[in-house]
Amino acid sequence: MQWANFLAEEAADHSLSLEQTAAFLKYYNNENLGKSEAKLLSELNVDVAAFRKRMSEIYEKFAQSYPELAISNNRDKLETLQAYLRAKYNSELDVLKPSAAIKLLKALVVRERLQQEPWVARRICKFLEYLPLALELVGRYLDKMPDLSLETLLKRLEKKRVEHESVLNTNSLMSYEYGVAEAFELSWEQLDENAQSFGCLLSLCALADIPLSLETRKDNNKQELWQKAIADLLELHLLQQKSKGIYCLNPLIRQLFKMKLDKSNEGDEAKSNFAAMMLEVAKLIPQQPNPEDILNLTPHIPHIIEVATHLSQYVGDENLITLFTKLSWFYQGQGLYQQAEYWLQQCVELTQNRLSLEHTNVAASLNNLAGFYKSTGRYSEAETLYQQALELSKRLLGDNHLDVATSLNNLAQLYDSTGRYSEAEPLYHQALKLRKRLLGEEHTDVATTLSYLALLYESIGRYNQAEPLYQQALKLWKRLVGEEHPHVATTLNNLAALYCYTGRYSKAEPLLKKALEMRKRLLGENHLDVATSLNNLAQLYESTQRYSKAEPLYQEALEVSKRLLGDNHPDVAISLNNLAALYRNTRRYRKAKPLFEQALKICEQTLGVSHPTTMTIRANYASFLREAYH
Repeated sequence: MQWANFLAEEAADHSLSLEQTAAFLKYYNNENLGKSEAKLLSELNVDVAAFRKRMSEIYEKFAQSYPELAISNNRDKLETLQAYLRAKYNSELDVLKPSAAIKLLKALVVRERLQQEPWVARRICKFLEYLPLALELVGRYLDKMPDLSLETLLKRLEKKRVEHESVLNTNSLMSYEYGVAEAFELSWEQLDENAQSFGCLLSLCALADIPLSLETRKDNNKQELWQKAIADLLELHLLQQKSKGIYCLNPLIRQLFKMKLDKSNEGDEAKSNFAAMMLEVAKLIPQQPNPEDILNLTPHIPHIIEVATHLSQYVGDENLITLFTKLSWFYQGQGLYQQAEYWLQQCVELTQNRLSLEHTNVAASLNNLAGFYKSTGRYSEAETLYQQALELSKRLLGDNHLDVATSLNNLAQLYDSTGRYSEAEPLYHQALKLRKRLLGEEHTDVATTLSYLALLYESIGRYNQAEPLYQQALKLWKRLVGEEHPHVATTLNNLAALYCYTGRYSKAEPLLKKALEMRKRLLGENHLDVATSLNNLAQLYESTQRYSKAEPLYQEALEVSKRLLGDNHPDVAISLNNLAALYRNTRRYRKAKPLFEQALKICEQTLGVSHPTTMTIRANYASFLREAYH
């Protein structure tokens, strides 16, 4: 395949627009390969901003299918995508010279067999277009059939070409792929039904490494069948093993297996099974994945994306939201907010298209996207979606439904976050009243809403109203979940914060210590709630001028956050800001300055320059500079 044809196929596969395709073909044509961005810009006489905007659009289209691009921190999108495309192209096609092809065949087949029919061996190499993959397949085939002559093999290959030429044409295989196709057909006939089915199942995977952890399968019979299928496919070079439990499928072999699947009567069943398998893996993604979670889940993400992108029709209506939301969580956990937003937007679009605009799952998907916008400071967009979700829930379910209470609570939280307390308060009251009526006074959702309402009163200085609500929530949690529960620790922490705001530090300190001790015991030392408690107790010590006690707690909180979230996360920025503020208060300006700068840089990159957290840290930094250097 020519490089230009390859680029055209890639553009089509990734649904580039006409304008994007034109730019893509221009940027990556043969003449421009290897050129830096600066050199390309000067030669094409393209506006820098326009180029980078178009390049980002193209890159994002590819990153949606291939997470390794999304996860990459490389800022040079032109060169990063170029390296990826070249690697993919070379994996698909690497034509050998005739002498090199014969040399490869000699390495695969007993020398005496080739010496007996040297001219036939050359004709086989030519027939196979000198493609190493085709030669490898034929070599493995001959190895399994020691008495087969090369002349007979060539005749079988030629017969396969005649039989399958029309099939290949209708499936748009390029002429160079014929050699691989015939070699594949001979190998296919060597496989039993189990291995054939398994190969077809693998063809549904993305073009990425395939993790196959067979030991985790509960069905021993299925495990044995899969192990045998893998061994059979490896023996014929239809599958390669990269490391323990990690395999890969050549793009052409994948395409040929997929063609077999499409022609079989088992296509829909295989796709449903594959979608179900990937859904189960997706369910393992926690809402706040830590670095270990991300490391373990990353090999599976391309295949989950393959289902979300190409096989979503095989995911049941009740699981659509789960699949897309889990993908969003995976990217949010790494601060990759563009990718996270994309999957939530896709969820809204897909639920609307599949279920019609009037469906409760549409309301749920709107709520999820709104929650994302709220968390990233895009409050006006969040408000619109929350209101749509609330109106839809009321229209479909009536005013007296738990989903309506959830929507009321969500919208109230948004107003609370943006300081619109007078609008938030009645919504919290409505949600609380509805939950009490539907669930009774003794329910966890009631305790949750009491806590949110208390937080609101605390925010506007109505401490006398906040305190009894916190105490009610604390008693309720203790009755419902017991004294030893994370929700109890959280409520103790919130009540202690109220005492801090009202200067009752002696009442706050034991509660903060108890919350920290509980969280460590119940959640382990490495948990974000532990980092929160460490920060809160440190702030109390700082407020009471016990700086030597505050500093190690701030440092410990920072270490926990970095360990769980990585170095470039907004929560890490907040911890850096807190420690910097302590250094400022103790006049250690040289220590404070780099921490403020690092915190601001993280927030600007992950949340954007106009997010409230970013603006708060920028204001803290500006105030620090005025104090320290003026």
